[in-house]
Amino acid sequence: MLNENQQYGQKSEDLAAGYLKKKGYEILQRNYRTRLGEIDIIARDGKTIVFVEVKARRTGRSGSVKSSITKTKKIRITRLAQYYLKQSGEYGRKARFDVVTIKGDGESVELIRNAFDAVL
Repeated sequence: MLNENQQYGQKSEDLAAGYLKKKGYEILQRNYRTRLGEIDIIARDGKTIVFVEVKARRTGRSGSVKSSITKTKKIRITRLAQYYLKQSGEYGRKARFDVVTIKGDGESVELIRNAFDAVL
């Protein structure tokens, strides 16, 4: 059974996946987990593999959603992306990192394409 925060996170990821589909993305995987961590959504946008971090906030009290993606988180997502590309046989394919921000219960959904560069 999911607690309230987990339910909110799952609902937010569902909203983000639906939003991306409407934008023409093909969802390849959700909640891709390895020993290195988790990527919320992996999608294809044309010929580009897109690694999507979903950031949701019920209120603005916790600071900006965009500022919550720290250098450490970028490094982790980059490593996970490299691992995924190798494991899936897509290594060498063009890839990028997007962020979907969600405020409240979906009152505001924003896609930030090319939100950050790979960090090693």
